[in-house]
This record gives sequence, C-alpha cells and structure tokens, in this order.
Amino acid sequence: MQNDHKVKLIIAMLLGGLILVGCKHKQPPPSAIPEVAVVTVSPERVVLTTELPGRTYAYLVAEIRPQVNGIIQKRLFEEGSDVRAGKVLYEIDPAPYQAAYDNAVAALAKSKANLPPIRLKAERYKELIALKAISQQDFDNADAALKQAEADIELSKAAVESARINLAYTRITAPITGRIGKSNVTVGALVTAGGATQQPTALTTIQQLDPIYVDVPQSTTDLLRLRRRVEEGHLDHNGKDQSKVRLILDDGTTYPLEGTLKFRDVTVDSTTGSVTLRVIVPNPKSLLLPGMFLRAVVQEGINNKGILIPQQAVSRDPMGNPVTLIVDGEGKVAERTLTLDRAIGDRWLVTSGLAPGERVIVEGGQKVRSGAAVKVVPFQAGGTSSAAPKKTAQPAPKSK
Repeated sequence: MQNDHKVKLIIAMLLGGLILVGCKHKQPPPSAIPEVAVVTVSPERVVLTTELPGRTYAYLVAEIRPQVNGIIQKRLFEEGSDVRAGKVLYEIDPAPYQAAYDNAVAALAKSKANLPPIRLKAERYKELIALKAISQQDFDNADAALKQAEADIELSKAAVESARINLAYTRITAPITGRIGKSNVTVGALVTAGGATQQPTALTTIQQLDPIYVDVPQSTTDLLRLRRRVEEGHLDHNGKDQSKVRLILDDGTTYPLEGTLKFRDVTVDSTTGSVTLRVIVPNPKSLLLPGMFLRAVVQEGINNKGILIPQQAVSRDPMGNPVTLIVDGEGKVAERTLTLDRAIGDRWLVTSGLAPGERVIVEGGQKVRSGAAVKVVPFQAGGTSSAAPKKTAQPAPKSK
C-alpha cells in the first residue's frame, strides 16, 4: 500500500511538470488593431437652399363692373374661356344713351347755328365804335353775346363727348387678356353704377395666369441669419442663379419651369413675423391656378468652402450635442464636438468643429474609443468597406 501511494505521488508530480512546461510554451495572442473606414475632410462648393410654403396669385386681376345703369341685353362670352383685351363681354340696353347722345349732338348744332349772326354783329359794332356811331354799352353787349355763343358751343361739345362715352359704356369690354370666370348676372338683369345703388358684386372676373405670382413667406429669423452669414463672408449671395426658384407641387412632383425671385417685401407681417418673397413663374399650360398651395425651393447663396460629412459619421453625446470621431496624425482616435447647419442629402453641412484634411471615422466607430490606435481604410460611399460589420447569408429554411 505504501509503494502504491508513492507511485501515485510520482505520477502526479510528472503530470504537473508537463502542464507547467506546456503553459510556458503557450503565448497569449497579440490584440488585433481595429480597422475603421474614414473620409478626408475637403472643402467644396455647396449651394444652400431653403424650402418654404407658398401660394399662387394671378398676375393680373380685373373685376368687371358696369359704368352705366341699365338692363343686360346680351352676354357675349363663354364662362371659363380665354378672352382677349377689348372683347365685348356684355351689352346694356343702349336706347336711353343713344337718345341722350342724339340730343347732345342736336344742341351742339343749334349752338353752332347761332354763332355766325352774333359774330357778324360784334364785328360791325367794332367798326362803329371806332367812328363813335354807337355807345360803348352797345359794343360791350355785342362782344359779350359773341363770347357767350362761343362758350355755348364748347359746352355742347363736352355734352356730346359725355353722351358718347356713356353710350360706349353700354358695351362692356375686357380690360385685360386672361381667363374669365363665371358670370354673376344673366340677360335681363338690372345693373347699376355709382352712388348708393352701386353694383354690389362684380359681373365677372378676368385673371391673367401666364405668368403667375407665387408669394412665399420667410421668417425674419431666417432673414437675419442669412444677412449675417453674407456679411461675415460665409455665403456668396451674388450668384448668377441666385434669383432662380424651384417649385414643388402639392402632390410632390416638381414643376417643370423655374421661377424668378422678383423682390422681398420690406414690411413684416405683425401676425406671423415674416416678410413676403414674390416669385414670378411662367405658366403657359395653366397648370398653376390661383390659390394653389405649393413649396418653393429658394436659393440662399453659395458656400464656397462648405464641409460635408456623411450623416452616419455623426452621433450625439449625453447632452445632445453632435459629435464625431476622427483619426489624428498619430493614428489614434479623437472626439470632436460639431456645429451643424443642415442636412443636404445624406450628409451634414458642418459649420465648425472640423478642419480641412482631417480624417472622419464613418464606419467602425462603435468598436473604438478615444485615444485608441486604429488602422485606417478609405470609406466607400454606397458600398461596403472592410471596416463595416460582415453579414453572412443564412440558408433558406427547407420546406417541410
């Protein structure tokens, strides 16, 4: 028994020695350096735009109202059609105005007929007063009668012209070219002009739709921010396409023709705190109608030194501030706090926090920490870089 115990002890010691020898020859694997995909910051030309709500308004609007009283005898247009300037739209009963015109013409003829004998008498009295054959009072009376007769003729001419104008007003014509709306009166209706009985509603309305206006409100906050950036030199506001405006219709489609920014209003709306931008847009096919809501993409300016980085490279710290990771000159990770302007496509426009030439980590940032050494590979936009996590295809389940 004692010998067996010794044998077991010797075997245990030999096995322990073999284990120790094996542990000495087994070295721990060196830690692998993580790999990250980066983009190098490079300034580029960025066109900055803002999308604002807008509403369409007719380029010209003419409300058709009568200039004289009377009964509508004819309506000479088709509702909803295009009319040319000068086209007769309504005819008012001209009989009383024709009679007034004829009366004025007759009164003018009478005044002209009275003038010759009065002029001859005044001329004879002028010769006689020189010879002192008549009194001064007789000459003054003859001269005054001549001047009154001449004034009566001018008065009659004015009455004829007034009667002619009123007669012409019985034919109501289109003052502008455009699309005419529905008629608010029918044949036989009494229409009035001026005074207490003035026509309460327009007979119809004509609107010119090509071109058409789009009014876009812009907040004073955005306006002040834009001016400040221009003054600081961060934004070029004098580009050749600065006044071009793109329109997005209510169904999400883009209007095929660009508009032109005409002016910014100088008055701030006290209820909304915004100013109005007026855009004029070609509308040859009348696709845009007055009162439509749409969105206008207005160009703010051009940033010739804009810094854009992929959105996936930006995260948030516990305080909600945007941050990103970069690889410094020593190949180590560093964190940067950013100031972002806006999203442009799938990238962020960075205002501050990055400098040209710095390398921003786009993929692989989840497995590294600030200060850690990393291996850098270029980021492939739209593709899969080696720093991205690998996805293995799973076999499809077999049908039972």
